[in-house]
Amino acid sequence: MRHPLSLTLRLTLLFAAASIIVLLTFGWIIGRSIEQHFVAEDLNELDVITASVQQTLTTLKSGLQPEDIQQRFDDILVGHHSALLRLSDSQERIIYLSPGPDFSSLPTTTSEQRLIPKWSDGKHNYRLLIQRVTTDQDTYTIVAAVAIDFHLHFFSNFIRTLWLMVAGAIALMVLLAWIAVRQGHQPLRQIINQIRQIRASELNSRIDPATVPTELTELAHSFNELMQRLEASFTQLSHFSADIAHELRTPITNLMTQTQVVLSQPRDNQAYQETLYSNMEEYEHMAQMVGDMLFLAKADNGLKPPATVAITLATEIASLFDYYEAWAEEQGVQLITQGSATIQGDRPMLRRALGNLLANAIRHTPAGMGVTIKVNQEHNTTIIAIQNPGTAIAAEHLPHLFDRFYRIDPSRQRNEEGAGLGLAIVKSIVDIHGGNISVTSNDALTEFQIRLSTNA
Repeated sequence: MRHPLSLTLRLTLLFAAASIIVLLTFGWIIGRSIEQHFVAEDLNELDVITASVQQTLTTLKSGLQPEDIQQRFDDILVGHHSALLRLSDSQERIIYLSPGPDFSSLPTTTSEQRLIPKWSDGKHNYRLLIQRVTTDQDTYTIVAAVAIDFHLHFFSNFIRTLWLMVAGAIALMVLLAWIAVRQGHQPLRQIINQIRQIRASELNSRIDPATVPTELTELAHSFNELMQRLEASFTQLSHFSADIAHELRTPITNLMTQTQVVLSQPRDNQAYQETLYSNMEEYEHMAQMVGDMLFLAKADNGLKPPATVAITLATEIASLFDYYEAWAEEQGVQLITQGSATIQGDRPMLRRALGNLLANAIRHTPAGMGVTIKVNQEHNTTIIAIQNPGTAIAAEHLPHLFDRFYRIDPSRQRNEEGAGLGLAIVKSIVDIHGGNISVTSNDALTEFQIRLSTNA
């Protein structure tokens, strides 16, 4: 695939093309103006000569000697440099012929006046004006000519000089355009150099929009936004990796310790079984955590609901209550549901999301109180609210509740609250369904609210 031309070359070529068009146009206009000026000047001189000849013919008396006639027409040409004259009557008899080329080879004309811009006798070039004049005595044909060799020579040199100047001006303009474009791209090259220096340890690099030209301000803002997202993602990935290592280290350490203790001396079968059961619990916890991380990884890569069906929320909530009923009774927590709606979505995903929220609410509800799930519809939006009384969540924790591995109280035991991925999974599922989730908390109530499109 052919590599695109550089911006510098593109702009230089465009500027050069524009300069060439403008300068060539100006050169052509100037050349035409000079040429038309010479033509007008010569034509004016020829008009003066023919007018004088015509006046002389009307006043010419019969019986004049040829020498007198010759002198009168010679006087007409006085003051007209390189002017020639040929005068003939209707019988093609020459009345007057100035020294110079013979114009007898010119084609006859029936028009009153005819201009021949350029005529050559093989040695010199002339501009001719042929005019027919009728008097009381006869009809005459006047051929007036002026030599244009000087004009042609001057015009040829002028045009050659003009085009050389135009060519030089074009070359100079192209060079200046290249320098101007290179200089104009200096801020862009500075941005490129700054981008090249970015490393994983320097993701806080930003471009000050006030230091770049107006045309690059939007680029600077976009670059800063990109770097902010990259920094946040890289930080999240670093924390995620550290959290994974931390979360996996504890069960692996437990497994190794228990196994070493059991193997340190002979045990009976019951001791071995207890150790295996304990190890199995750790394996289940690790498998659950790995499964959760795989789910979140898929969600980060654009996971879509594999199958959307009509879901009656009242039925799904009742099923979840049946599943968590024994645990809720053990905790002394009552489960309450209000309202219903039907939405389109992936049943297993939404059940998992609601189950995580319900388990979280049961875990933090004081004994003797209840968890309430409310469902209602507003226009085309279905709102699912999971409410539980208990200790209020501090405001500084609310924006981070859906972060991975985030715990409000890091000192709590891992087995009490899991790996800290439950709410992150809930948010991913809600995002996949095109909805949003929020949380509010005060001394009376903590509420997680899911908003989904009814046609999701």
